[in-house]
Amino acid sequence: MPAPVSATDRRVPVAVSASDPISREGAVSQLRRHPGIELREESGPGTVALLVEDAPDEAVLTRLRRIVRSEGARAVLVVGSMRENELLDVVECGVAAIVWRREATAERLAHAVLAASRGDGDLPADLLGRLIHQVGTLHRGTTGRAGAPALGLTPREVDVLRLVSEGLDTGEIAGKLSYSERTVKNVMHGLTTRLHLRNRAHAVAFALREGYI
Repeated sequence: MPAPVSATDRRVPVAVSASDPISREGAVSQLRRHPGIELREESGPGTVALLVEDAPDEAVLTRLRRIVRSEGARAVLVVGSMRENELLDVVECGVAAIVWRREATAERLAHAVLAASRGDGDLPADLLGRLIHQVGTLHRGTTGRAGAPALGLTPREVDVLRLVSEGLDTGEIAGKLSYSERTVKNVMHGLTTRLHLRNRAHAVAFALREGYI
């Protein structure tokens, strides 16, 4: 007969990181109480990476993409605030669950981590409503376009691609849109990766063909 599976074998491996040591220690302390969670120092395949941040800036988005796409982990984001235009960016990074910092009790964190480990989504009710609204808006904007992706292009991506099509380089686009050059690069990287486009020219051709610009 096979050996029985112990409780330890069933625990979910979780790696916690944060923008400051107090936040990290707080999250670790909350999760340590749960018998179904095993804390790890590093994230990787099969683990859940929990990030505690004030807001999803470009550095956070880059980290999330690396966690999901390169490290093969599932991501949970604990965040203090999030603007309307940042929500789709976070979701498109592959984040499985989002928790407001003000609601990050031990029970809430554990629920999000376990949901992420199963491949389920877990969003606060207010964010879920905003996401449905945004996706609905984008879907209505792409209705009737053959081959249009489910989420379409975000307004920020359209703005960047429109300027690329006019021949502007990264610095000029950043100046026109009041973005950093890093933001422009991340927008281009995000949309080309998501839509499996080879380069800027391919991205512009896609946008023209689908009627975005």
